[in-house]
Amino acid sequence: MSRRGGAPDEVSDVVIVGAGASGLSLAQHLTKNPATTVVLVEPPDGPRRPPERTWCYWDEGTGDLDEAVTASWSRLRIHGTDGERITVDPSPLRYRMLRSTAFERLVHSRLAGSPGARVLRATADTVRDTADGAEVRCTAPDGRTLTLRARHVFDSRPLPALPPARTQLLQHFRGWFVRTDTDRFDPGVADLMDFRVPQPRHGLAFGYVLPLAPDRALVEYTEFSRTPLTTTAYEAALDHYTRKTLELGAFTVETAEQGVIPMTDARFPRRTGNAVFRIGTAGGATRPATGYTFAAVQRQSRAVAAALRDGRALVPRPHGWRALAMDAVLLRALDTGRIDGPGFFTGLFRRVPPERLLRFLDGGTSPREEWGIGLRTPIGPMLRTAVEVPFLTRRTHPVPRIGESRR
Repeated sequence: MSRRGGAPDEVSDVVIVGAGASGLSLAQHLTKNPATTVVLVEPPDGPRRPPERTWCYWDEGTGDLDEAVTASWSRLRIHGTDGERITVDPSPLRYRMLRSTAFERLVHSRLAGSPGARVLRATADTVRDTADGAEVRCTAPDGRTLTLRARHVFDSRPLPALPPARTQLLQHFRGWFVRTDTDRFDPGVADLMDFRVPQPRHGLAFGYVLPLAPDRALVEYTEFSRTPLTTTAYEAALDHYTRKTLELGAFTVETAEQGVIPMTDARFPRRTGNAVFRIGTAGGATRPATGYTFAAVQRQSRAVAAALRDGRALVPRPHGWRALAMDAVLLRALDTGRIDGPGFFTGLFRRVPPERLLRFLDGGTSPREEWGIGLRTPIGPMLRTAVEVPFLTRRTHPVPRIGESRR
């Protein structure tokens, strides 16, 4: 379909299916080359359109997403199960928060200013290869069938099932945007992990607090475990955390968000046809041991845009092989209970320089730095797990509905 609604057999350079973090990110990177024609297909209003979400990442200096950033923090804090507080300054990195509506508004404005780009509100039904590229068949809000043809299609829709894995956990959470009657938060410090919550029998749990003002914050309850909770159980956990642990006093819940993110050592195919590619969580962008996705999506989007500009089509691996190998070991160690999750993460923040630790969590450290960090973990259980992992069988795990990472 033509980008200006012309002849139906006109071919765009790129069609992007899905307008979550990965679809929007790739679209806005592609608009930097005005010669590229892009169609971004996003669901129309209704049940298929996801609710507003929160995405977080760390970065240094200024960037092209700054005008969509809701808040940022120069200091991060961890609370141990014993109440120990560890506050770190990861300078020059800052922890940043985006709301999906602000990011979508920013990307839409850039697409509107690009002569070769447009947004199509429709439901993508099928994506398939053709002799000279690929096509996407969609249903418009009025019921019409639309066929989009492109040289390359990048599909960010959630997978119906995850690939086989040796270990699979889920990061699942529910958060409240709260407003307190009195000032209760320090807007300069984000609480990444607060382990002063009751720990589950399997996995780990923590609170997560992102202050937006002295009387406003996003407060979440998160678990790393095999199965998600019911909404009632999340609400009970959040009620306990806000009232008993944080002692917020009187407050109002303005909005809520909830999600499930895969933490798996599965191998995600990034190419599903000659001209069809997977991106985002569906393409393996979620970091297996942490759930962080947004920063990897930005790297992947920049690389895809550069490749297309050079006349190539590829989706690079979002995470390096060393990072994936280490994550496979950590996931298995957590799943078997060989290491204590709260103690493990608290120990890392206590013993590793914060800027180096954040680069490590983002896959940006050298082998020498990773060796040093490894020496600050429980060496015996980790070595035992590292020897075991290569011999484990990959198998299919039951999967609930998977959402996008808030990180």
